[in-house]
Amino acid sequence: MPITKGAKKAQRASEKKKVFNIRRKRTIKDIVKNIEALLKEGKAEEARKELPAAYKAIDKAAKMNTLKKNTASRKKSRISAAIKKLATK
Repeated sequence: MPITKGAKKAQRASEKKKVFNIRRKRTIKDIVKNIEALLKEGKAEEARKELPAAYKAIDKAAKMNTLKKNTASRKKSRISAAIKKLATK
């Protein structure tokens, strides 16, 4: 438990940030799951249309330090590689 006034304030701020971070991560997971589901169905073109939304969510999370920069890059790379792999088949 925080004892000092500053520690209590930091805890309140941390709890507020936690809500935003969880929300950002949830949106990324949802979008990636949608793309993966489309890829399993063989709908590469529809998955490609979802790609900008995924990039936006991942970039925003990286900008706000919810995700690390390299993690964001890796996620974007893997998504686009999966779409590209299906599109070439």
